[in-house]
Amino acid sequence: MAPWLTVVGIGEDGFKGLGKNARRALLGASRIFGGQRQLDLLPACIRGERLLWPSPFSLEPVLAQRGEPVCVLASGDPMLFGAGASLARQVPNDEMLILPAPSSCSLAAARMGWPLQEVITLSVVARPIAALNAQWFSGVRLLVLSNDGHSPAAIAALLRERGFGPSRMTVLEHLGGEAERRIDGTANDWTYPPAADLNLLAIECLAEPTAQRLSRLAGLPDAAFKHDGQLTKRDVRAITLARLAPVPGELLWDVGAGSGSIGIEWMRAHPSCRTLAIEADAGRQQLIEHNRDALGVPGLQLIRGSAPQALAGLERPDAIFIGGGVTRDGVLDTCWAQLKPGGRLIANAVTLQSEMTLMAWREQHGGELTRIHIAQAQPLGEFDTWRQALPITLLDVVKPFDA
Repeated sequence: MAPWLTVVGIGEDGFKGLGKNARRALLGASRIFGGQRQLDLLPACIRGERLLWPSPFSLEPVLAQRGEPVCVLASGDPMLFGAGASLARQVPNDEMLILPAPSSCSLAAARMGWPLQEVITLSVVARPIAALNAQWFSGVRLLVLSNDGHSPAAIAALLRERGFGPSRMTVLEHLGGEAERRIDGTANDWTYPPAADLNLLAIECLAEPTAQRLSRLAGLPDAAFKHDGQLTKRDVRAITLARLAPVPGELLWDVGAGSGSIGIEWMRAHPSCRTLAIEADAGRQQLIEHNRDALGVPGLQLIRGSAPQALAGLERPDAIFIGGGVTRDGVLDTCWAQLKPGGRLIANAVTLQSEMTLMAWREQHGGELTRIHIAQAQPLGEFDTWRQALPITLLDVVKPFDA
């Protein structure tokens, strides 16, 4: 069928800034959906019924009009953190026409003189700002769509907290309109009143000399995590994550998550990686919640409970890490049954009993066993000697496609 839905990107310059096709679609639409600000930009000659998005937000009112000439108004480019991206997941491409205006990020890059392909674009619109903690690297340039006028001050506080107080910040309000304005400063001296609700924040990240530098590669320093000792240590964690091999879009089960370090670093590997962290201890659950926000992956989902009972009904994973509980009845078998074909299962053992469990399980299902020995130089009187950490036995097995 011919497109019945037209998604029109509209800028601060309103109807006069639209192209011929966008104007024709709006003039012919029976219903027009949008936010109050976008609908107010339309002139009286647009006769279609104007409908606000419902609260809480839902696409159902639009989808219910399938077959009728309908328009959706969105700010700027509807495919950049906009309604167009949401609609594209539910409406076939041949039923929808998208007519973008210049995005706020494109306008901001032009104002700042920043090549857009070298900038990281993000949004905190209805999203936790803790996700920005994964983006703080000295020299990086960010364009952040603000949730409201209080977002710049909140982000400045986050920068200061993470040791990036010298970062240069520019708030750009009402880009492309008559009320366009910019405010410049640094995170350290950001004392401005709230900005306009419609604003974008341009950030050039600059670290203090003492700021902690956290790589995106596996094996963050142990000090990057709050923990009670239940932590997969740095070198073993790096080896474990290399075996887990995060791939964009994949889901990890972190079973017996402890402080959450494995699941957190899995998600830091790529923005689309996801984790379900299963942990029964209430104190460690709080540590996981702290660590996921501090390290910029607030989307990590905490499952409160013990395996295998807590695994019931969870989305099937692409990879599983078992850091604790391999000797508990049903944990290995349940994880193996729920793992997708071709998925990876990694389990670490420290005690003799857990090692024997992995060895017996390998006899049935195959896989590789690796013994990891880590030693660190530590003082012994006037000299140094090697202090051996407890050896780790690692099981690495890939589930066959015919299993």
